[in-house]
Amino acid sequence: MSNRAVLEVIALDQEDAVAAQTGGADRLELVTDMAADGLTPSRADFAAIRAAVDIPLRVMLRLADGFSAGGPEGTEALVARATELREAGADEFVLGFLTADGRPDLVAVERLIAVLDGCRWTFHRAIDRAADRDGLRKNLADLPGLDTYLTAGAAGGVDDGLATLKAEAARKGEPGYEATILVGGGLRLDHLPELRAAGLDAFHIGGAARPQGWTAPVSADAVRTWREALDA
Repeated sequence: MSNRAVLEVIALDQEDAVAAQTGGADRLELVTDMAADGLTPSRADFAAIRAAVDIPLRVMLRLADGFSAGGPEGTEALVARATELREAGADEFVLGFLTADGRPDLVAVERLIAVLDGCRWTFHRAIDRAADRDGLRKNLADLPGLDTYLTAGAAGGVDDGLATLKAEAARKGEPGYEATILVGGGLRLDHLPELRAAGLDAFHIGGAARPQGWTAPVSADAVRTWREALDA
């Protein structure tokens, strides 16, 4: 997989997971409730999906819409869910919390990654709402397990964030810029040539894998179209 671009697909259930793997996804992001932009799935759903596919699964840790951890009570609820999921065998995660003023909520993040105990994790699109992207990256740079940022480059999506994505890709290896940039959020096939030319090599799709909308399952054919575009 080292030479080929990574394709991550959002999966809500076993049917999605099997279709995404069949279509050529390298990894799944497991969520529930896309009306709230993706929340933590149940332990039972995780276990069912884990039994159905053999590609890596990154499990969302998020209990409410928005980018707040919900204060001490919300954080403890997240810790409890993360502990359950770890016990069920989850070993990769997705999380990201901001304070009211748009800074990374280090209290919540550090409390959670203590429970994750070295597992790899993605800081998700909360970065696109941060008051200071560069500052956020530098604040998180030394946290154990952080290996990916899921970002569109801008809150409005990839169309608005292309310049930012390309600029951040050019800083690969600098402090705060070691993690993989996983491009997602309004991503379209026609964005790929420009992003690939800039050296970006990891991509995340949700709605693009579901031509019939979020009420319908992932389409293996839609995923295969992305896989072929990335491999071309």
